[in-house]
Amino acid sequence: MRKPVRTAVTARGSRGGDGHREGGTGRAGGRRRRRGGFGDRRDDGSPSSSRAEKGEPPTGDPAERARAICLRLLTGTPRTRKQLADALRKREIPDEVAEEVLSRFEEVGLINDSAFADAWVESRHHGRGLARRALARELRTKGVESTLIDEAVGQLDSEQEEATARELVARKLRSTRGLDRDKRLRRLAGMLARKGYGEGMALRVVRQALEEEGEDTEGLGYEAF
Repeated sequence: MRKPVRTAVTARGSRGGDGHREGGTGRAGGRRRRRGGFGDRRDDGSPSSSRAEKGEPPTGDPAERARAICLRLLTGTPRTRKQLADALRKREIPDEVAEEVLSRFEEVGLINDSAFADAWVESRHHGRGLARRALARELRTKGVESTLIDEAVGQLDSEQEEATARELVARKLRSTRGLDRDKRLRRLAGMLARKGYGEGMALRVVRQALEEEGEDTEGLGYEAF
């Protein structure tokens, strides 16, 4: 005589009077329980915080977290002390812990605002043609101290700055041909002003460039800006 097959129901839980399963302990029930805990712990029981994805250690030690955050941010690009301090504050690292970690990083040379400022001036002047005024403004926004900014932008003298301004105007000059004289002046001088060059230098450089193309610059002054 064949025995009735009852294993499927008992393995997945019995059905109540309303037709729903009760107390299921099979795969579906287990899967539901795991989903309920998603975001709290992984299947292996370890914390599933986004810290691990950001390269931060899954630890309650704020100093360890601070060091990991700083090392990650310094990978591939230099940062100022203020930039790192802002990042630690955003990650809710206590101020006293952040100060201790940042000071240690300075001691070992991982943070060097002076070297950062020097490299910034070198890169942004030769790469973008920025003048001292614009470079100083950018360094201030990154939290570099005024004395370090002065030292860094002091690498550029007025002669070098003017030579760069002439190169910028020479590259832009062709695109202004066909415009009237005053409009050419405004466009070229405006480009220099946005890069931090003063009005006096901008006017002098642009007038000379226009004269070399045969433009009459008689009476062309600041009022044309």
